[in-house]
Amino acid sequence: MDQSPPDVEDRQMDLGLAGKKALVTGGTRGVGRGVVRTLARHGVDVITCYRREGEAAASLERELKEIGGRHHAVRADLTEPGQIADLVGECGSRFGRLDLIVNNAAVINHVPYGELSLEDWQRTVGTNLTAVHLVIQNALTLLRDGSSVVSISSKSIEVGIPLRAHYTATKAALHGLNRTLAREFGGRGIRFNVLSLGMIHTEAVDALPYDQRDAMIRRYSEKTSLGRLGTPDEVADAVLWLASDLSRYVTGAVIPVDGGIA
Repeated sequence: MDQSPPDVEDRQMDLGLAGKKALVTGGTRGVGRGVVRTLARHGVDVITCYRREGEAAASLERELKEIGGRHHAVRADLTEPGQIADLVGECGSRFGRLDLIVNNAAVINHVPYGELSLEDWQRTVGTNLTAVHLVIQNALTLLRDGSSVVSISSKSIEVGIPLRAHYTATKAALHGLNRTLAREFGGRGIRFNVLSLGMIHTEAVDALPYDQRDAMIRRYSEKTSLGRLGTPDEVADAVLWLASDLSRYVTGAVIPVDGGIA
Protein backbone atom coordinates (compact mmCIF):
# COMPACT_ATOMS: atom_id res chain seq x y z
CA MET A 1 0.00 0.00 0.00
CA ASP A 2 1.32 3.44 -0.95
CA GLN A 3 1.77 5.47 2.26
CA SER A 4 3.29 8.53 0.62
CA PRO A 5 1.57 11.84 1.41
CA PRO A 6 -0.61 13.57 -1.19
CA ASP A 7 1.10 16.09 -3.43
CA VAL A 8 1.12 19.56 -1.88
CA GLU A 9 -0.42 21.08 -5.01
CA ASP A 10 -3.40 18.71 -4.71
CA ARG A 11 -4.31 19.96 -1.21
CA GLN A 12 -3.55 23.65 -1.46
CA MET A 13 -5.97 25.92 0.37
CA ASP A 14 -6.26 29.64 0.95
CA LEU A 15 -4.72 30.44 4.34
CA GLY A 16 -4.72 34.18 3.81
CA LEU A 17 -0.95 34.28 3.31
CA ALA A 18 -0.84 35.99 -0.08
CA GLY A 19 1.33 39.09 0.04
CA LYS A 20 3.00 38.24 3.34
CA LYS A 21 6.79 38.63 3.58
CA ALA A 22 9.13 35.93 4.86
CA LEU A 23 12.78 35.23 5.55
CA VAL A 24 13.84 31.58 5.50
CA THR A 25 17.46 30.84 6.35
CA GLY A 26 19.18 27.96 4.59
CA GLY A 27 16.46 27.64 1.98
CA THR A 28 18.15 26.02 -1.01
CA ARG A 29 18.29 22.44 0.25
CA GLY A 30 16.34 19.94 2.31
CA VAL A 31 13.68 21.15 4.70
CA GLY A 32 14.43 24.81 3.97
CA ARG A 33 13.88 24.36 0.26
CA GLY A 34 10.55 22.66 0.90
CA VAL A 35 9.51 25.56 3.13
CA VAL A 36 10.52 28.21 0.58
CA ARG A 37 8.71 26.51 -2.29
CA THR A 38 5.55 25.93 -0.28
CA LEU A 39 5.41 29.50 1.01
CA ALA A 40 5.90 30.83 -2.52
CA ARG A 41 3.05 28.66 -3.81
CA HIS A 42 0.79 30.19 -1.17
CA GLY A 43 1.58 33.71 -2.34
CA VAL A 44 4.23 34.59 0.25
CA ASP A 45 7.17 36.70 -0.95
CA VAL A 46 10.32 34.98 0.29
CA ILE A 47 13.93 35.95 0.82
CA THR A 48 16.23 33.04 1.56
CA CYS A 49 19.97 32.56 1.90
CA TYR A 50 22.67 30.06 1.06
CA ARG A 51 26.34 29.74 1.95
CA ARG A 52 27.87 28.53 -1.30
CA GLU A 53 27.11 29.14 -4.96
CA GLY A 54 25.96 26.05 -6.79
CA GLU A 55 23.17 24.28 -8.62
CA ALA A 56 20.96 24.07 -5.52
CA ALA A 57 20.70 27.85 -5.30
CA ALA A 58 20.47 28.32 -9.06
CA SER A 59 17.72 25.72 -9.49
CA LEU A 60 15.71 27.17 -6.61
CA GLU A 61 15.85 30.63 -8.17
CA ARG A 62 14.62 29.17 -11.46
CA GLU A 63 11.78 27.39 -9.72
CA LEU A 64 10.73 30.48 -7.79
CA LYS A 65 10.69 32.48 -11.01
CA GLU A 66 8.26 29.94 -12.46
CA ILE A 67 6.03 30.11 -9.37
CA GLY A 68 5.98 33.90 -9.49
CA GLY A 69 6.20 36.51 -6.76
CA ARG A 70 8.87 38.73 -5.24
CA HIS A 71 11.52 36.23 -4.22
CA HIS A 72 15.24 36.56 -3.77
CA ALA A 73 18.12 34.28 -2.76
CA VAL A 74 21.07 35.92 -1.01
CA ARG A 75 24.51 34.49 -0.40
CA ALA A 76 25.27 34.83 3.32
CA ASP A 77 27.59 33.11 5.80
CA LEU A 78 25.54 33.02 8.99
CA THR A 79 28.64 32.65 11.14
CA GLU A 80 29.48 36.25 10.17
CA PRO A 81 27.42 38.84 12.09
CA GLY A 82 27.95 41.47 9.40
CA GLN A 83 26.50 39.19 6.72
CA ILE A 84 23.47 38.46 8.91
CA ALA A 85 22.91 42.21 9.28
CA ASP A 86 23.16 42.59 5.50
CA LEU A 87 20.71 39.72 4.95
CA VAL A 88 18.10 41.23 7.26
CA GLY A 89 18.82 44.65 5.74
CA GLU A 90 17.95 43.17 2.35
CA CYS A 91 14.59 42.13 3.78
CA GLY A 92 14.03 45.66 5.03
CA SER A 93 14.95 47.34 1.77
CA ARG A 94 12.92 44.95 -0.40
CA PHE A 95 9.90 44.33 1.82
CA GLY A 96 9.87 46.96 4.57
CA ARG A 97 8.58 44.36 7.03
CA LEU A 98 8.65 40.66 7.89
CA ASP A 99 5.53 38.64 8.68
CA LEU A 100 7.45 35.39 9.08
CA ILE A 101 10.97 34.26 9.93
CA VAL A 102 11.94 30.60 9.65
CA ASN A 103 15.26 29.86 11.33
CA ASN A 104 16.17 26.72 9.44
CA ALA A 105 19.89 26.95 8.60
CA ALA A 106 22.00 24.49 10.59
CA VAL A 107 25.14 22.42 10.37
CA ILE A 108 25.63 18.91 11.67
CA ASN A 109 28.51 16.46 11.73
CA HIS A 110 29.28 13.36 13.73
CA VAL A 111 32.29 13.57 16.03
CA PRO A 112 33.15 11.58 19.19
CA TYR A 113 32.87 14.00 22.09
CA GLY A 114 36.46 13.38 23.19
CA GLU A 115 37.64 14.41 19.74
CA LEU A 116 35.33 17.38 19.30
CA SER A 117 37.48 20.37 18.39
CA LEU A 118 36.81 23.88 19.60
CA GLU A 119 36.54 24.93 15.94
CA ASP A 120 33.75 22.39 15.32
CA TRP A 121 31.98 23.43 18.51
CA GLN A 122 32.14 27.14 17.67
CA ARG A 123 31.04 26.63 14.06
CA THR A 124 28.01 24.62 15.18
CA VAL A 125 27.03 27.04 17.93
CA GLY A 126 27.60 29.98 15.58
CA THR A 127 25.36 28.62 12.83
CA ASN A 128 22.69 26.81 14.82
CA LEU A 129 22.24 29.18 17.77
CA THR A 130 24.08 32.51 17.57
CA ALA A 131 22.83 33.10 14.02
CA VAL A 132 19.24 32.54 15.16
CA HIS A 133 19.74 35.12 17.90
CA LEU A 134 21.26 37.64 15.49
CA VAL A 135 18.63 37.14 12.78
CA ILE A 136 15.84 37.77 15.27
CA GLN A 137 17.58 40.68 16.97
CA ASN A 138 18.37 42.40 13.67
CA ALA A 139 14.80 41.85 12.46
CA LEU A 140 12.99 43.27 15.50
CA THR A 141 12.24 46.56 13.75
CA LEU A 142 10.69 44.64 10.81
CA LEU A 143 8.45 42.43 12.92
CA ARG A 144 4.96 43.65 13.78
CA ASP A 145 1.77 42.58 15.49
CA GLY A 146 0.88 39.20 13.98
CA SER A 147 4.41 38.28 12.89
CA SER A 148 5.51 34.69 13.47
CA VAL A 149 9.02 33.41 14.18
CA VAL A 150 9.58 29.67 13.71
CA SER A 151 12.80 27.90 14.65
CA ILE A 152 13.61 24.38 13.47
CA SER A 153 14.77 21.95 16.14
CA SER A 154 15.16 18.20 16.44
CA LYS A 155 13.60 15.35 18.42
CA SER A 156 17.14 14.09 18.97
CA ILE A 157 17.53 16.42 21.95
CA GLU A 158 14.98 14.36 23.88
CA VAL A 159 17.01 11.17 23.73
CA GLY A 160 20.57 12.27 23.03
CA ILE A 161 22.47 10.81 20.11
CA PRO A 162 26.14 9.80 20.38
CA LEU A 163 28.57 11.87 18.26
CA ARG A 164 26.19 14.86 18.17
CA ALA A 165 26.83 16.62 21.50
CA HIS A 166 27.48 19.97 19.84
CA TYR A 167 24.42 19.71 17.58
CA THR A 168 21.97 18.62 20.28
CA ALA A 169 23.26 21.31 22.66
CA THR A 170 22.39 24.04 20.15
CA LYS A 171 18.97 22.64 19.36
CA ALA A 172 18.11 22.32 23.06
CA ALA A 173 19.14 25.94 23.58
CA LEU A 174 16.65 27.05 20.92
CA HIS A 175 13.83 25.83 23.13
CA GLY A 176 14.85 28.10 25.99
CA LEU A 177 15.38 31.06 23.67
CA ASN A 178 11.97 30.46 22.09
CA ARG A 179 10.11 30.35 25.39
CA THR A 180 11.78 33.51 26.68
CA LEU A 181 11.20 35.52 23.50
CA ALA A 182 7.56 34.44 23.42
CA ARG A 183 7.11 35.95 26.89
CA GLU A 184 9.15 39.07 26.15
CA PHE A 185 7.46 39.98 22.87
CA GLY A 186 3.95 38.64 23.41
CA GLY A 187 2.80 42.15 24.24
CA ARG A 188 3.81 43.23 20.74
CA GLY A 189 1.77 40.41 19.21
CA ILE A 190 4.87 38.59 17.89
CA ARG A 191 4.71 34.82 18.23
CA PHE A 192 7.69 32.48 18.68
CA ASN A 193 7.44 28.72 18.20
CA VAL A 194 9.70 25.73 17.57
CA LEU A 195 9.13 22.77 15.25
CA SER A 196 10.82 19.65 16.59
CA LEU A 197 11.52 17.36 13.64
CA GLY A 198 11.81 13.64 13.43
CA MET A 199 13.55 11.92 10.52
CA ILE A 200 12.88 13.82 7.30
CA HIS A 201 13.64 12.35 3.88
CA THR A 202 15.78 14.95 2.12
CA GLU A 203 18.38 14.80 -0.62
CA ALA A 204 20.99 14.20 2.09
CA VAL A 205 19.37 10.81 2.73
CA ASP A 206 19.30 10.05 -0.99
CA ALA A 207 23.00 10.90 -1.26
CA LEU A 208 23.96 8.06 1.08
CA PRO A 209 25.30 4.79 -0.37
CA TYR A 210 22.38 2.52 -1.27
CA ASP A 211 22.83 -0.03 1.54
CA GLN A 212 23.28 2.65 4.18
CA ARG A 213 20.32 4.64 2.88
CA ASP A 214 18.05 1.60 2.79
CA ALA A 215 19.04 0.58 6.32
CA MET A 216 18.48 4.09 7.67
CA ILE A 217 15.05 4.44 6.07
CA ARG A 218 13.99 1.02 7.34
CA ARG A 219 15.31 1.66 10.88
CA TYR A 220 13.62 5.03 11.32
CA SER A 221 10.40 3.92 9.63
CA GLU A 222 10.12 1.13 12.20
CA LYS A 223 10.55 3.66 15.02
CA THR A 224 7.81 5.91 13.67
CA SER A 225 4.09 5.42 14.35
CA LEU A 226 3.19 6.29 10.76
CA GLY A 227 5.70 3.78 9.44
CA ARG A 228 7.63 6.16 7.18
CA LEU A 229 9.94 9.17 7.09
CA GLY A 230 8.56 12.68 6.81
CA THR A 231 9.00 14.99 3.86
CA PRO A 232 10.11 18.63 3.60
CA ASP A 233 6.63 19.52 2.34
CA GLU A 234 5.09 18.15 5.53
CA VAL A 235 7.38 20.34 7.62
CA ALA A 236 6.42 23.23 5.36
CA ASP A 237 2.74 22.58 6.09
CA ALA A 238 3.43 23.07 9.80
CA VAL A 239 5.18 26.34 8.96
CA LEU A 240 2.14 27.42 6.94
CA TRP A 241 -0.06 26.86 9.98
CA LEU A 242 2.26 28.84 12.23
CA ALA A 243 2.42 31.63 9.65
CA SER A 244 -1.36 31.86 9.39
CA ASP A 245 -4.06 33.24 11.68
CA LEU A 246 -5.12 29.66 12.40
CA SER A 247 -2.34 29.60 15.03
CA ARG A 248 -2.84 33.14 16.32
CA TYR A 249 -3.10 31.94 19.96
CA VAL A 250 -0.06 29.64 19.77
CA THR A 251 3.26 30.93 21.10
CA GLY A 252 6.15 29.61 23.16
CA ALA A 253 5.34 26.09 21.97
CA VAL A 254 7.50 23.19 20.85
CA ILE A 255 5.50 21.33 18.22
CA PRO A 256 6.60 17.84 17.15
CA VAL A 257 6.60 17.08 13.43
CA ASP A 258 7.90 13.55 13.75
CA GLY A 259 5.30 11.02 12.65
CA GLY A 260 5.08 9.74 16.23
CA ILE A 261 8.71 8.65 16.48
CA ALA A 262 9.73 6.82 19.63
